[in-house]
Amino acid sequence: MFASLSDSLDKTFRNLRGVGKISEKNITDALKEIRLALLEADVEFTVAKTFIEHVKEKAMGTEVLKAVKPGEQIVKIFHDELAELLGGDQVPLNLEAPARILLCGLNGAGKTTTAAKLAGRLKREGRKPLLVACDLYRPAAIDQLATVGGQVGVPVYTPDTSESDVVKVAQDALSWASNQTHDVLIFDTAGRQEIDERLVQELQRLHSFLTPGETLLVADAATGQGAVSVARHFDEAVSISGIILTKLDSDARGGAALSMRAVTGKPIKYVGEGEKLDQLFEFHPDRMADRILGMGDVVGMVEQVAARIDEKDAMKSMERLASGKFDFYDFLDQMKMISKLGDMKGLMGLLPGFNKIKKQLPDAAFDPKRMKRTEAIVLSMTPDERRRPEIIKASRRRRIAAGSGVDIIEVNRLLKQFGEMRKMMRSPGKMQKMMGGLGGGMPGMGKGKAGKGGFPGMGGFPGLGKGGMPDMSQLGDLGDIDSLLKGLPPKKR
Repeated sequence: MFASLSDSLDKTFRNLRGVGKISEKNITDALKEIRLALLEADVEFTVAKTFIEHVKEKAMGTEVLKAVKPGEQIVKIFHDELAELLGGDQVPLNLEAPARILLCGLNGAGKTTTAAKLAGRLKREGRKPLLVACDLYRPAAIDQLATVGGQVGVPVYTPDTSESDVVKVAQDALSWASNQTHDVLIFDTAGRQEIDERLVQELQRLHSFLTPGETLLVADAATGQGAVSVARHFDEAVSISGIILTKLDSDARGGAALSMRAVTGKPIKYVGEGEKLDQLFEFHPDRMADRILGMGDVVGMVEQVAARIDEKDAMKSMERLASGKFDFYDFLDQMKMISKLGDMKGLMGLLPGFNKIKKQLPDAAFDPKRMKRTEAIVLSMTPDERRRPEIIKASRRRRIAAGSGVDIIEVNRLLKQFGEMRKMMRSPGKMQKMMGGLGGGMPGMGKGKAGKGGFPGMGGFPGLGKGGMPDMSQLGDLGDIDSLLKGLPPKKR
C-alpha cells in the first residue's frame, strides 16, 4: 500500500546518507522532497505541514549536526516522528464488562466483513463474541452478516426484515444475548454513500442507548484525503474510540492511515489486509513506520505464520525433510501449509528490503492458480507414484498430464525440480544450510541475513516458477526468527 511513499522516502534518505556532513540546506532540501512525497501519498495538507515542522525542529539540533553518521540520525528522527504520528504505542480494545463494540462507517468500507473478522479474532483469543445485525437498509446485509458469522463460528442475532427501528433491534438483541454464553457484543450498523443527518441521528440514538465501550470507525484505506473529513464527522457525532483501517493490501497511497490519527486523536486499533476472515491484525505504529521506511515487520510476519501453521505439523514435516524421506505426500502437506499462509507476496512484503527486489519477481511466482495446477499434477498420481516418484516414466507422465489437464512439459518440470529437492535434502551439508538454524517453521529463515541467491530450499520450490525466487541479498537482517517465535505470547504462537 505504501509502495510509492516508501520508494520516495528511500531515494531521499539514500541521498542524505551519501553526504559526509549534514547542513541546514541538506535538511531543508530533503524535507521538501519528503513533504511532496507525503502530499502525493494523500496525507492531509495540515498534517504533512505540521509533521515536517516537527522533524525539522529536531533535525536542526546541534547534536544531530555533530553526529558521526548524520544521515542515519535524520532517518531515526523521521522514524520516531512517523511512529508518533501513527499513534505511538499500540492501543488494545476496551473489553470491560459489559463489553459492547459499535462499528460505524460509510457504505463500502467493509463493516460487515470487518465485524466477522473482529469476532473471529476475539474468539481465537479466548473470548465468546456475539454479532448483532443493525443494518436495516442495505439489501441482504443481515443475511451477509449471518453468513460470515457462521464462517467464523460466531452466533448472530438477525432481526425481522420488517423491523425499522434500530434501537428496538438493539433492545431485542440484548434480550437474546442474555440467554447466550458471551462476553463481547459486536454491533454492525448501516452505512451510506454520503454522510447525512438521518444516519448521524440514528447512530447517536443507538450509541446513546448502548453506551458501548468501543465505537470503532471502519474506514477504507483507499478513500484518500476524503477519509479525514469522514473521520472528523463521525468523531463529532458519536465520539469514536478508535479506527479499523480496511483494504490495507490495496494499491491505495496510504495517506488515510497517516492523517486520520492526527486529525481525530483516536488510535488505529486494527488493519484489514485481505479478504479472508482471519486477515485482521493489530495495528502497531512503530511496526508500520518500519514498513513505510522499508525496514519490514518480521515480528508481524512471524505472528501471522505462527497463527496459521500448526506447530506439531510443521515439526513433523521438518523431521521428514531432515531424514531425507521426502515424497509427494510430504510435498502435498507442504503445499497445504503454504496455502494457509494466504497471500505469500503480501507476507513476504513484511521482510526488510522486500520492496527493493519485488520487481524481480515473476508474476507467476505467487500465483495461487499455479499452485493449484501443481497440486492437480500430484493428485493425478497413484499412491505408489507419490511414494516412489522415480517410477514415473514417459507413459505415466502422459497419463498424469492428461489427468491433471496440463501440458506434459509442466509434469516434467515438476518432477525435475522435485528430484533436485530430494538430492539437496539427502545432503547433510545442504540440508543444514536450508534449515538455517531454525528449529522448525519456515525453511531457510534462520539466523542472520538471507543469503544471496534466495532463501535456501525455496529457490527451486516446485510451483514457484523457473528459477524460483530472485536474488534476495538486498533484504535486511532477519535476526533470529526462532527467538521471535519463543518470545510471542502463548495465544499468538
